[in-house]
Amino acid sequence: MFLYNLTLQRATGITHAIHGNFSGTKQQEIVVSRGKILELLRPDGNTGKVHTLLTMEVFGIIRSLMAFRLTGGTKDYVVVGSDSGRIVILEYQPSKNMFEKVHQETFGKSGCRRIVPGQFLAVDPKGRAVMIGAIEKQKLVYILNRDAAARLTISSPLEAHKANTLVYHVVGVDVGFENPMFACLEMDYEEADNDPTGEAAANTQQTLTFYELDLGLNHVVRKYSEALEEHGNFLITVPGGSDGPSGVLICSENYITYKNFGDQPDIRCPIPRRRNDLDDPERGMIFVCSATHKTKSMFFFLAQTEQGDIFKVTLETDEEMVTEIRMKYFDTIPVATAMCVLKTGFLFVSSEFGNHYLYQIAHLGDDDDEPEFSSAMPLEEGDTFFFQPRPLKNLVLVDEQENLSPIMSCQIADLANEDTPQLYVSCGRGPRSTLRVLRHGLEVSEMAVSELPGNPNAVWTVKRHVEDEFDAYIIVSFVNATLVLSIGETVEEVTDSGFLGTTPTLSCSLLGEDALVQVYPDGIRHIRADKRVNEWKTPGKKTIVRCAVNQRQVVIALTGGELVYFEMDPSGQLNEYTERKEMSADVVCMSLANVPPGEQRSRFLAVGLADNTVRIISLDPSDCLQPLSMQALPAQPESLCIVEMGGVEKQEELGEKGTIERLALSTCRTPAPATWALAQRAAERVVPPCPSQVLAMSSRSWLSYSYQSRFHLTPLSYETLEYASGFASEQCPEGIVAISTNTLRILALEKLGAVFNQVAFPLQYTPRKFVIHPETNSLVLIETDHNAYTEATKAQRKQQMAEEMVEAAGEDERELAAEMAAAFLNENLPEAIFGAPKAGSGQWASLVRLVSPIQGSTLDLVQLEQNEAAFSVAVCRFGGDDWYVLVGVARDMILNPRSVAGGYIYTYRLAGGGEKLEFVHKTAVEDVPLAISPFQGRVLVGVGKLLRVYDLGKKKLLRKCENKHVPNMVTGIYTIGQRVVVSDIQESLFWVRYKRNENQLIIFADDTHPRWVTTACLLDYDTMATADKFGNISIVRLPPNTSDDVDEDPTGNKALWDRGLLNGASQKAEVIVNYHVGETVLSLQKTTLIPGGSESLVYTTLSGGIGILVPFTSHEDHDFFQHLEMHMRSEFPPLCGRDHLSFRSYYFPVKNVIDGDLCEQFNSMDPHKQKSVAEELDRTPPEVSKKLEDIRTRYAF
Repeated sequence: MFLYNLTLQRATGITHAIHGNFSGTKQQEIVVSRGKILELLRPDGNTGKVHTLLTMEVFGIIRSLMAFRLTGGTKDYVVVGSDSGRIVILEYQPSKNMFEKVHQETFGKSGCRRIVPGQFLAVDPKGRAVMIGAIEKQKLVYILNRDAAARLTISSPLEAHKANTLVYHVVGVDVGFENPMFACLEMDYEEADNDPTGEAAANTQQTLTFYELDLGLNHVVRKYSEALEEHGNFLITVPGGSDGPSGVLICSENYITYKNFGDQPDIRCPIPRRRNDLDDPERGMIFVCSATHKTKSMFFFLAQTEQGDIFKVTLETDEEMVTEIRMKYFDTIPVATAMCVLKTGFLFVSSEFGNHYLYQIAHLGDDDDEPEFSSAMPLEEGDTFFFQPRPLKNLVLVDEQENLSPIMSCQIADLANEDTPQLYVSCGRGPRSTLRVLRHGLEVSEMAVSELPGNPNAVWTVKRHVEDEFDAYIIVSFVNATLVLSIGETVEEVTDSGFLGTTPTLSCSLLGEDALVQVYPDGIRHIRADKRVNEWKTPGKKTIVRCAVNQRQVVIALTGGELVYFEMDPSGQLNEYTERKEMSADVVCMSLANVPPGEQRSRFLAVGLADNTVRIISLDPSDCLQPLSMQALPAQPESLCIVEMGGVEKQEELGEKGTIERLALSTCRTPAPATWALAQRAAERVVPPCPSQVLAMSSRSWLSYSYQSRFHLTPLSYETLEYASGFASEQCPEGIVAISTNTLRILALEKLGAVFNQVAFPLQYTPRKFVIHPETNSLVLIETDHNAYTEATKAQRKQQMAEEMVEAAGEDERELAAEMAAAFLNENLPEAIFGAPKAGSGQWASLVRLVSPIQGSTLDLVQLEQNEAAFSVAVCRFGGDDWYVLVGVARDMILNPRSVAGGYIYTYRLAGGGEKLEFVHKTAVEDVPLAISPFQGRVLVGVGKLLRVYDLGKKKLLRKCENKHVPNMVTGIYTIGQRVVVSDIQESLFWVRYKRNENQLIIFADDTHPRWVTTACLLDYDTMATADKFGNISIVRLPPNTSDDVDEDPTGNKALWDRGLLNGASQKAEVIVNYHVGETVLSLQKTTLIPGGSESLVYTTLSGGIGILVPFTSHEDHDFFQHLEMHMRSEFPPLCGRDHLSFRSYYFPVKNVIDGDLCEQFNSMDPHKQKSVAEELDRTPPEVSKKLEDIRTRYAF
């Protein structure tokens, strides 16, 4: 079995975000890392929308990112610390839209190791040096400079190692142009290691250490080190030199402290807390991320706490000395992994979980009535300030980027009866969790919809002048009339445009610089800019049936298949070509390409005839109207369109059955067709809405476009359109105007490149698993949160706090306290933004929810008691007709060290037509039931490490049979016939046979490797696909001679050598596929993604990625892609310096999988490299691209 890996949707969770001017212009851009992907984003200053400029897979783990600019430079470079054992400096080339590796310096082994640098990066704010550090011991400093040609140079590394030292964070200190300085949060564990009593470990303090790079002596010295009182978690650089006082802010538990060299005393300020917080009061509070904003005259920091509250931090200085830290509550947004304040007044926030946001900073919060806290205010040690959280005041949300991370579970099924299956994805964490329905398609935003007096049959847009940026008229054609609308602030009907309104229009266009042409059944109307009109009438009884127009040419087909050709002369007059051409059959469709820049005319005309052929006809003066080539089609063509896509002229055509074919028009060779089945209904029209995009209208509309050097063909998630045209106005620069029945719609497509469009339904806690009820199609979801309160406990805690507030008040303040208590009970801040209260470890909240998949409405909801955590769910039948939902619940579970007070299996009957959960009974079990699966009219349950069969009883479930030989813990149960495959938490898979007569469960085979299985999927009777928590996917298969008819040996007196290998089962499974995805995979499913497509294995990852593994159908395909992958590895090595083969073999050597993500980078290589690789494969570059596209469209999108 050979598989090909394809990513359908790249990971969406962001781990690092930095900002700067990477393209060298004044525009601010953001570079984000999504695990193993680097992405360049540009927020549009006018609209506030975030556009993706470039996405690159780096085939390595990005551990740190920094923006870096040489002194006096205007362009930022990107410094990447990864698991490759190399430091890499990248430069963005806007002309090629590529990241280029400027430098790659090797310093250590690959992999994420304790003592190999890569985890921490710090740059000198003046752009002279960069430090790269490991978690332990090693730190290297590189000096960066420029040579005579102004190119970036890098020195050899200078060491700043210190053994037995753990590093928590590193930053560059802003010292102006003094010697560069780096500050580290460190901890020395040497004494703790050598002291067996454990006293030294308890007394070890964290230190703040400054390292100075002496540019004169060219080495690094430890300048200064001091012990810290609190445990710090990160540092913030304070601007220095002429801009500020220099030094660092240390963010630690409950405090933020300013430190600097010399006589500067430490300034310390407590972190304010929320008033009347439901959190455990003993819990400390820390800052989790920060952003700095600096202008010529001032600077401030925005720091976010782990509850999501942002504080604006400023420093008061007196002659270079800092006298106080001031903090002011700014706003509350979801907890972020990184924040970037852009010079354009935006705040980019990459959320830890859930969608990412771009906010406009509307106010700096200086003049509001929010109290300001200062380090100078007198406070008792251990006391802090209190503030009241509120909805957004200083920030305004302008854009939102959808983020699926983390995907907890996913099921693929066509529950909405749409032919194409939907992906039902439960994702998110805590109160920001959602259930999302993903459909293949582009999201369409409706700009305007207006009704028309009848059902139109076509629509076009035209400009007044060729130089105009925006369109001037929308022309709508009806059966017996033409309506002309002018585009301004609004769209209104006009009558003086020169168009003939009493006839239907076949086509219209801008002709030459500023004239318009209208083609209607009885003739051609040429309207000059000064409203003079020239008409050409059809001869005799003939009428025009089809036409094709562009900026300089008009071709019409008269009844009977006669072609007439007109071309514009230099004076702007339309001249008819002397000859006419008779075609052999009726013309059913025709198309002209746009005139290429710098040329007089388009050289080709495409004509579709009723005899199921398409002809290409030359319009060159030397052989005008001579046929050049012909392509036979399986059915009569409906519509044609010639566009230039990605540098190659392509011609799209539509057949009757809803297929779209793409032919490459080349000046010398015959076209190579590509076909897609589009829909059941005959496809109707193809129009280019924008240059190099083609929209095909069928029962769904499909857009084909080239994006980031890859060709996409995506349906629009919108109702059926009948005709469409490109549209440009000030409000909507790149839109589509379309007609659907009797309405005119103006649409915009903003999320090009997206494969799925999403509908999200909010949930209350983290969704763990869900199952689909086979008859009603509703979803049964379990949601569980650790460190959380149930609604009942929350209400109880609030009541208790309100009573305490009243009791604590004195006699005279009773009334006021009662009012405050009432206000506190009434206030309800949405937890999705303000976070849920943290209850402390060992506290669990959980519920079972029944959801309708189409409306997303909750049909029924059962809240479990405090400290009951649901971990597994199944829908099954016990012999009768009733459906039951079984939920496995743990009671009082403590994660570390692991302990549990017991478990339950709750049984609910699905009543009311499957819309109500009716409690039947609960069955106590001795451990956590982590897996439940229906099995032959009974149910299999994994209780801790026991595998049991239960049947339904009156008062509880009845135990029928058990197996005690799974070593650690059953995490998944998969059944097929009499066989059961059980996944263990760390020992991979066990094959179990149920013997009905003896009522025994017997293990008859297992795996040879330990695997920490997160999910598995049955591929066939002998084959299982598994994924583990380290990001590998493996497929294991039982050898053909495996017998599942084994007897267990209860007496233990079998010969020792018969006992099996290493106490395992006597038969072992073979590994047939190993592949490292690089992200933890949490769901696997074998399914077809497109109607009529072949089956593939779909996986979803914790970071929000969705990918598929597809089998090769022929040896020659496999051979071709194997060679392509081999050439790509050598010609186009990964950006961050990791070796592709060793990345894909991180834990197990890669076996029988070819990486499609690497192969698809072929399209983004230099053309001459493409050519050399293609020649090695005996192909041309377009043929290679074509094969890449074919394998993609055969299985997915």
